[in-house]
Amino acid sequence: MKKIALLGCGAIGTQIALSIDSGKIPAVLTHVFDQSEDRSNKLVSKLSKKPEIVKNSHLLSSNNVDLIVEAASQDAVKDVALSVLQNRKDMMIMSVGALLDESIFEILYDACKEFKRTIYLPSGAIAGLDGIKAVKDELDAVTLITTKHPRSLKGAKFFETSDLDVESLSEPTVVFQGSAKDAVSLFPANINVAALLSLAGLGSEKTSVKIIADPNSITNTHQVEAIGKFGKMSFIVENIPDENNPKTSRLATLSAIERLREICSQDIHIGT
Repeated sequence: MKKIALLGCGAIGTQIALSIDSGKIPAVLTHVFDQSEDRSNKLVSKLSKKPEIVKNSHLLSSNNVDLIVEAASQDAVKDVALSVLQNRKDMMIMSVGALLDESIFEILYDACKEFKRTIYLPSGAIAGLDGIKAVKDELDAVTLITTKHPRSLKGAKFFETSDLDVESLSEPTVVFQGSAKDAVSLFPANINVAALLSLAGLGSEKTSVKIIADPNSITNTHQVEAIGKFGKMSFIVENIPDENNPKTSRLATLSAIERLREICSQDIHIGT
């Protein structure tokens, strides 16, 4: 079975670890790291098979593991992804927004080729990426409209320079409209779906994003429209927020678990 190391012991990392521990993902969790040692200890206490807690994120890929799973932050990706590939380990990245930095993307893309390794990007909180990838060369326009409760957007970098008090909203309000590149930069923990959509399709500057804060919303809703020579695609996903982290949709966690299960399984794989 594949040996997996986990970078990030928050809401998503915990669910991934529990799925490995239960056997749902046919692998072994051997090492974990989180900037908060308390989070690491709390996660390990929930597991019947205890992984080693390492003292430094770079130590994850220096051990005898096959795959590093990142479930921490964009900064964590920027800090360790290259060394993971240089140590000839594969990587699964949840904080996909980090790859919209063109220099980071190019460095990691070249490293995958040079060291013959793979980076996996789960579909996250949206559906339809198979279709977007298939028609990539025939796309004319891609638009993402994301609607979340204000508490799911709280703390985003965007509000550091905005006069908008997101917590006082009483009706649906457009808080951002622009490119996916800017959206990911200003909402790094909230809008990874925009990064995935960009990488699958037209790129970050040509993918349009609108973010709506709705105090009456009970879901994280993503509406995607794609138009091109192939025709038109339109789909809506209404996600239940993760009970431990409202910034994250439950589907994002389930997507990561299923992708890992496929990576670690020798069976029939559905979809592209």
